[in-house]
Amino acid sequence: MATRSEGAGDEAPGAAAAREALERSRFEEEALGHAEHLYRIARRLTGSPAAAEDLVQETFLRAFRSWRSFTPGTNLAAWLATIMRNLNVDRARRDTRRPREEPLEEGGDYFLYNRLAEAVGESPQDEVLDRLAPDAIVESLAELPPNFREVVVLVDIGEFSYQDAADILGVPIGTVMSRLHRGRRLLKRTLAERGGGRPER
Repeated sequence: MATRSEGAGDEAPGAAAAREALERSRFEEEALGHAEHLYRIARRLTGSPAAAEDLVQETFLRAFRSWRSFTPGTNLAAWLATIMRNLNVDRARRDTRRPREEPLEEGGDYFLYNRLAEAVGESPQDEVLDRLAPDAIVESLAELPPNFREVVVLVDIGEFSYQDAADILGVPIGTVMSRLHRGRRLLKRTLAERGGGRPER
């Protein structure tokens, strides 16, 4: 099969423009097929339906402007998620509020979660999730520090591989695994607190 460059000089006037228009149309159609997937990720990243819709719309606008930079045959979903992640980081930088810092010590941060584990078995989050509305899960994700939230959302919500997540975030795969482990633990703690109340002091 001929490559795009082969025979290009033999094309009739306007044929190259028509071919490019067709390729762009196909790209846009394929990209839009990922809209629901991107919205699920954006909803968890932003914590707001309106903000998620804006982020997805901006992602597609950026993608359609830069469509020639996409390499056919590679992971389009990951390429789009990379654009969305970068836009979300830019949005956060413009936000006047500083993200809440979360301590990383392994001490007593998981008191309630551990108590639930003792009471209901190895997976108390299942019982907790049964008592939580979807909005509560989104709100719990929104409380995670951004670097942990991104990894949890990409891997657990977006279902990207560790390598894809590493490529999207521009970090080593080991960093993805470390952040995912810590992010999941922090999320479990937050969900446990929402489901059973904070421990008495």
